[in-house]
Amino acid sequence: MKIDNIDLGREPVLLAPMEDVTDQAFRLLCKEFGASMVYSEFVSADALIRSVGRSLQKISVCNDERPVAVQLYGRDVESMVEAARIIESETHPDVIDINFGCPVKKVAGKGAGAGMLRNPELMLNITRAIVQAVSLPVTVKTRLGWDDEHKIIVSLAEQLQDCGIQALTIHGRTRSQIYTGEADWTLIGQVKANPRMTIPIIGNGDITSPERARECFDRYGVDAVMVGRATFGRPWIFKEIRHYLDTGQHIDTLSPEWKLEVLRRQVARSVELSPKGELSGIMHVRRHLAASPLFKGIPDFRQLRIKMLRAESLDELNEILDTIKPIITAAPQ
Repeated sequence: MKIDNIDLGREPVLLAPMEDVTDQAFRLLCKEFGASMVYSEFVSADALIRSVGRSLQKISVCNDERPVAVQLYGRDVESMVEAARIIESETHPDVIDINFGCPVKKVAGKGAGAGMLRNPELMLNITRAIVQAVSLPVTVKTRLGWDDEHKIIVSLAEQLQDCGIQALTIHGRTRSQIYTGEADWTLIGQVKANPRMTIPIIGNGDITSPERARECFDRYGVDAVMVGRATFGRPWIFKEIRHYLDTGQHIDTLSPEWKLEVLRRQVARSVELSPKGELSGIMHVRRHLAASPLFKGIPDFRQLRIKMLRAESLDELNEILDTIKPIITAAPQ
């Protein structure tokens, strides 16, 4: 599969853009374990234009994570175009991705993100203007529609393609669903099966296992799959999925001890790359640890989880992981 001239290989598996999750430290780890392309946290066009420090940090990329996309959201043509130009000139990622899918109230409620699904004309105007304003490939991530009565993705996909985008990612939920219920891939499949669609279609939503990734490629014909929340505390999921897609077999060499060391590395890298020091890096990463499936089934884990979420130093978190190591090592696999 290619996005413009970027070759992502056969059946690529992508890291979804997620706020407060896909910082550079996490992207590098996911890339190491087989993510075909990684996406930044979404950045506000207005904040970027005002040079808000956190927004500038979000668009920073390095060569080791390429190919990498920076995701942008906003609610008017002028600011979105200006922000896209800033991204291109300041950090030159491989792709600029437009966020028309974020369902949270503070974004969608103001007309940005998935809020654009209530104003398709403005969505198309923004997309067309960004494509014309930058030389980088432009892609879009969106949802099925605003709600069950307005699932517009099949016709919208053609219109977005006509604007000049190089790929389209579809999350199999409406904005009204947020992240509840199961993702519905049937309309994603319809978009892909549309003979008028020529750009790659990337499916997103509830890719939580290698088997599900295989099913979505086979059943819905998508060009790529995108993994989001299933990466929390499990960046090695890309290694698991890639191995299964390539061989049809589950990888059996990822021991609990190895996974624990991966989490230690994630913590250390988050601290190392945090521009605001150790505490900021710890606060960013500790909820990943608390959500890790590695710790599922540990007796009375609740207390350890609380300690993780309250930890304020690298030493504290490592002490907690030291406590857990003999427990997961002794547990039957």
